[in-house]
Amino acid sequence: MPENINTIIIDDEKLGREIVKNYLSSYPGVYISAECSNGFEGLKKISELKPDLIFLDIQMPKITGFEMLELIDEPPVIIFTTAYDQFALRAFEVNAADYLLKPFSKERFDEALKKALIHLKDKTAQSSLVKNLIAEKEKQNEYLERIVIKDGSKIFITPVEAVRYIEAQDDYVKIFSNEGNHLKQKTMKYFETHLNPDDFIRIHRSYIAAVISIKNLELFEKETYRVTLKDGTQLPVSKSGYDKLKELLH
Repeated sequence: MPENINTIIIDDEKLGREIVKNYLSSYPGVYISAECSNGFEGLKKISELKPDLIFLDIQMPKITGFEMLELIDEPPVIIFTTAYDQFALRAFEVNAADYLLKPFSKERFDEALKKALIHLKDKTAQSSLVKNLIAEKEKQNEYLERIVIKDGSKIFITPVEAVRYIEAQDDYVKIFSNEGNHLKQKTMKYFETHLNPDDFIRIHRSYIAAVISIKNLELFEKETYRVTLKDGTQLPVSKSGYDKLKELLH
């Protein structure tokens, strides 16, 4: 057992944190530098304390474990804990990441920790596992209800109904919403497949617009169209975007 493994427990349930602490008490080489009851606090402590290992609950208020992972640049070794996320179990098995299904025994805990100690020797591999896990999650075409954005040290949670439009910007997209404008490192394709097509439409290779924000569609130049949003913003419309808008707006 390596010495001085810096560990953070992130779980909104006190009982969940206490069980992990109790099981860890038999590992003198592992010390708990912080306990966090939500993802915001967890992100702050990870940034401050640079842990080697975290125990991360998936279903938490404010932001989920998956949303939190998206915001970590260099993830530590992670043992996930979950009560009922069936997707997570499939994804973890595919990517050989460690997870504990609540309630878990000391024996099962020991197995997960043994795997985590192996990952500690190769953090590059662990980082790849996390990226693969997020990519696997994104394959599930679940419509977003909110967008979690990290801007410097601040975290913003934008409900999708507040989004007016999204613009492609190199490796990022810029999200324009009633709550402010922010960059997020995701693709336009991701948002095209994860926003409800009844509410959002890809009008151009560089733009997705909220249907409710569209004021009118007009001819700009010969065979060139643009939309005007209710806030006065004007956006270009491609031929395929025009066909979709024409069908949608009749």
